[in-house]
Amino acid sequence: MIVIIIIAILFILSINSNILFPLTAKHETGMVKQPPKKYMILIDAEDCRLYLIENGKCVKKYLVAVGKTSTPTPLGFYKIIHKSDWGEGFGGRWMGLNVPWGKYGIHGTIFPHSIGGHASHGCIRMWNKDVKELYKIVPAGTRVLIVNGPYGPFGQKLRMLKPGAAGWDVQIVQKRLKELGFYKYNIDGRFGLAMENALYRFQKIKRLPKRNRIGKAEYDAMGIFEFE
Repeated sequence: MIVIIIIAILFILSINSNILFPLTAKHETGMVKQPPKKYMILIDAEDCRLYLIENGKCVKKYLVAVGKTSTPTPLGFYKIIHKSDWGEGFGGRWMGLNVPWGKYGIHGTIFPHSIGGHASHGCIRMWNKDVKELYKIVPAGTRVLIVNGPYGPFGQKLRMLKPGAAGWDVQIVQKRLKELGFYKYNIDGRFGLAMENALYRFQKIKRLPKRNRIGKAEYDAMGIFEFE
């Protein structure tokens, strides 16, 4: 399944952007100039695997640890915005991601036994030798796509959302409410007052009971459905 997901993702990205595949190679004085290497990281939070993509081809695969159920790894499309070699507890390497609602990154660990499981507070843990290798390869700005197997951004189950919630699923709901004309602010993945007021307006139009919760009735009315 993961192979199919990778192929589909890479195909879509290759059509819509130039972040993975250079469109042309330049010719200078009769010589073909090799295009610069383009990297992307794909993380499957279900299988605890990190894939390094180079110019559209998977060149490295690493076993990782991801977030626990209570502190899940944020699914979505991000980029590395900060690299540092600080922190013994982080295996001496840190690659921070631009997740808008919290501090998450790819790093090493002093708990090597946790690798391969759902054990972190949301960050992606790697064996120290692996994170040091990856750190040398990928530059700041590298795109990072985090998925959950075949289940997409919601994982296996739609959760009940309430004020204070944060995550990729909140972003999806904000985007949907914005498309429907109820939410007019930045899509930041945080369930705050602006989103709560937008929800009340949506519930009123859809003749749903007023409540500061998003559950099955609200998801169904928005056209967001759970995978079986």
